[in-house]
Amino acid sequence: MSLKRVVITGIGVVSPFGNGVPALMAGIAEGRSAVRYMEGWDQYIGLQSLVGAPVEMRDEKRIPRVKRRSMGRMSIFAAQAADEALADAGIALAGEDLARVGCIIGSSMGSAKSINDTFDAMLPEKDLSKLNSTMFFQCMSHTAAANVAQYLELNGMVMAPAAACASSLHALGVGYDLIRLGRQDLLLCGGAEELHPTVTGSFDVLFATSSGYNDTPQKTPRPFDRERDGLVCGEGSGILVLEEYQRALQRGARIYAEVVGFSTTANGTHVSQSNRESMVGCMRQALEEAGVGPQGVDYINAHATATLQGDQEEAEAIRELFGASVPVSGLKGYIGHTLGAAGAIELAATLEMMRRGVIYPTLNLAEVSPDCQGIRHVLEPLEKELHTVLKNGFAFGGINAALVVRTL
Repeated sequence: MSLKRVVITGIGVVSPFGNGVPALMAGIAEGRSAVRYMEGWDQYIGLQSLVGAPVEMRDEKRIPRVKRRSMGRMSIFAAQAADEALADAGIALAGEDLARVGCIIGSSMGSAKSINDTFDAMLPEKDLSKLNSTMFFQCMSHTAAANVAQYLELNGMVMAPAAACASSLHALGVGYDLIRLGRQDLLLCGGAEELHPTVTGSFDVLFATSSGYNDTPQKTPRPFDRERDGLVCGEGSGILVLEEYQRALQRGARIYAEVVGFSTTANGTHVSQSNRESMVGCMRQALEEAGVGPQGVDYINAHATATLQGDQEEAEAIRELFGASVPVSGLKGYIGHTLGAAGAIELAATLEMMRRGVIYPTLNLAEVSPDCQGIRHVLEPLEKELHTVLKNGFAFGGINAALVVRTL
């Protein structure tokens, strides 16, 4: 059985810089930070990190109320990003066989605000009568995928990978497999997440969040930096249109890049600590599937969360496989860590960098930490033709993901 080729023909993003890819890229190109002090978070006893990268909700009422009422914030973000991705790809679903069109949209959990609101309403009296009929659909773990499928009236495959920070790269990897196996012709793939103090709190209790910059929020997170002190949570959605190559050619689609390699592995050693050896194995497998050696990669978009141990392990893994020959940068200094949406949002920005021929630097990387040296950090905008790019995503739970894309 010959495998089909898979290409990316559309991109949609909702980010802390606003709705749309242009807003995301403007913020990154201008070197701005979307991180700010979160008013009201100080009422949560024990919460040390009081910063985040929120999205300003815009134009949500363009989604019909009958569809919107089962959506929490993250599902609205996903629906808006899906609309942009389809428009960018030049696809009108009215002309499609919707049984051959699906969506794979991951997240780390259901709508955090909706879950919190549900328990606030029900407890302490344990009164279920206070819950309305749509709350469950906002809280369920596959809420973004299910709501986008209902909103767009899709009849194809709907899946919702839940692998924390690797969720949207898993979604893209699953979509890549489904299309090259001939199971689907067109898929909306990516992730969605929403910001809430309980989400930041889940990392806070693991001592993984940034807590030393509450008074200077735009100086954090600091990926690979000597003064990094943890991640900053953000929110939003990234959705990419994956399409079978011959189909895209026949309709004259603009092709951003071809997906040529994907791997996901588990470290099997620790539930919250990253592991260099398993990261190396994951990246190597993705490159082998792509048929490219380390010397053939033009840029690595790092996961780079700004956690002490995570950045060290990723830097060591990149150094072992690539040395200091390949430019490396991360984007979380601009928009925070969008968790289940991070891989897709950051890949969207990477595809735009490929199109523009420029690598944007790691924001807030003022002095490379001694434990993150030995790789080629991008500290200033770097003009460079980018043909083959590696995107990393490494999640709690010991889950690694790596995706390779290449221009045609």
